[in-house]
Amino acid sequence: MTNTEIGTAEQLKDPNHEIPLGPRTALGVQHVLAMFASNVTPSIIIAGAAGFAFGGEDMVYLVQMAMLFAGVATLFQTIGFGPIGARLPVMQGTSFAFVPIMIGIVKTSGMAALFGAVIVAGLFHTFLGSVIGRIRHWFPPLVTGIVITAIGLALLPVGIKYASGGAAAFQMNAPEWGDFSRWGLALVVIFVALGFKFFTRGTMSSAAILIGLIAGYVVGYLTGAVNFGGVAKAAWFAVPEPFKYGIEFSAFAIIGMCLMSLVSAIETVGDISGIAKGGANREATDKELSGGTYADGFGSFIAGLFGGLPNTSFSQNVGLISMTGVMSRSVVTLGALFLVACGLIPKVGAVVAAMPISVLGGGVIVMFGMVVSAGINMLSGVNWNRRNMIILAMSLSVGLGIQAVPKSMQHLPDSFEMLMVSGLLPAAAISVILNLLIPKDID
Repeated sequence: MTNTEIGTAEQLKDPNHEIPLGPRTALGVQHVLAMFASNVTPSIIIAGAAGFAFGGEDMVYLVQMAMLFAGVATLFQTIGFGPIGARLPVMQGTSFAFVPIMIGIVKTSGMAALFGAVIVAGLFHTFLGSVIGRIRHWFPPLVTGIVITAIGLALLPVGIKYASGGAAAFQMNAPEWGDFSRWGLALVVIFVALGFKFFTRGTMSSAAILIGLIAGYVVGYLTGAVNFGGVAKAAWFAVPEPFKYGIEFSAFAIIGMCLMSLVSAIETVGDISGIAKGGANREATDKELSGGTYADGFGSFIAGLFGGLPNTSFSQNVGLISMTGVMSRSVVTLGALFLVACGLIPKVGAVVAAMPISVLGGGVIVMFGMVVSAGINMLSGVNWNRRNMIILAMSLSVGLGIQAVPKSMQHLPDSFEMLMVSGLLPAAAISVILNLLIPKDID
């Protein structure tokens, strides 16, 4: 398939250009493959933090909601209604940015408090669409790079624990934790993913992590590490259940999620700007930026009502648009409809949830490492004078230091302690405050 078969150069820059169904399907599936693994992984991590059985009914449900509401939020972006939606090919998915905060909320306050916070933060995030242009200067590349780097570094221990056999086995000091049968599966994923990433092109390269997970899954099945009991029990069709885990409003949980919504909103602004620049060689309009932020928040709000986690735009799909040169939003709309269909079929979620935890560990080691590298890439363009070096040093040393020594916060109220020991909020708050307070003309 060549671009001349689906439109002229000018037509391909037009988000409203309709391309033939065959190429549209292929490109839409490519977008889904590029984001699929990253989209479902946060739900599996949160299910584990909540103590749900790996591969059990609750994990299957959370994975199902991740697929369903990634598709719904994407439709908000591509089709839009009223002021909601950028009406650009913006692929939405479950956000890693919230994971460190959500783990803390689930462990200290439970699932009801988590979804109460997701709902309120979604509304707050929606409101940000009306002011995003005025607060964008709070998050220059220095601050955004620090926050994204901190997210990746905060999550790396999760990947290592999963690759070694899981957090539950670690807490029980199980003798098999960390043995080669666990690490072997993780290494299969890592090596296959890296091989496809660097030695293939196009769809295969974009879906490298997913292909690595599939390879690890197959090896796990052949070695007896996969249990399909949950797949047999799962239904062929099910609709989401409102307030499945209850709803509870915890002030500190809401504060933490709302603060991370600021970071997510800025990430979405950056992605929409990247789509407009990479796909159409123009700047994104204010209407597109505000509409995209509205859709980000509203999609998260709707997801929270049914047990779905917060959504954000997916940067890897921005790269796909730059690579293919196709700006047609109908392509991403088709991908969104595929995700919605998968989200209504619990057997699909059960197949994902049956993945051995060490296989997932190999995948998240790669994914979280890429989050760190994305943050470092943002920081690479920063002017490294004394001012900016101090901001970086203080943000990461305090944030990650507290995460490494959580008992240092033991005298704080439980809810406030939960926010602090994530490491992420202290790092983000320090970077934003110091960047606003320290004059930029200091060398």
